[in-house]
Amino acid sequence: MEIVVWIGAVLSVIGLVGIVYSIVAVTKAKRANLSDEDLRARVSKILPINLGAMFVSMIGLMAVVVGVMLG
Repeated sequence: MEIVVWIGAVLSVIGLVGIVYSIVAVTKAKRANLSDEDLRARVSKILPINLGAMFVSMIGLMAVVVGVMLG
């Protein structure tokens, strides 16, 4: 079950990278002094990336836990 742990770790890192990208993108958008509508539009484009990254990270952490419990 060691392979499940490693696959889960890789998925968790990919999710973490996506979350960090979302944080950086939203911070850049806030610092750009956009109008309220433009800021909402940009953040709404980033939101699916953030949710997908959190999902991938969650699946990765679940795989790590399952791999540890079965191994």
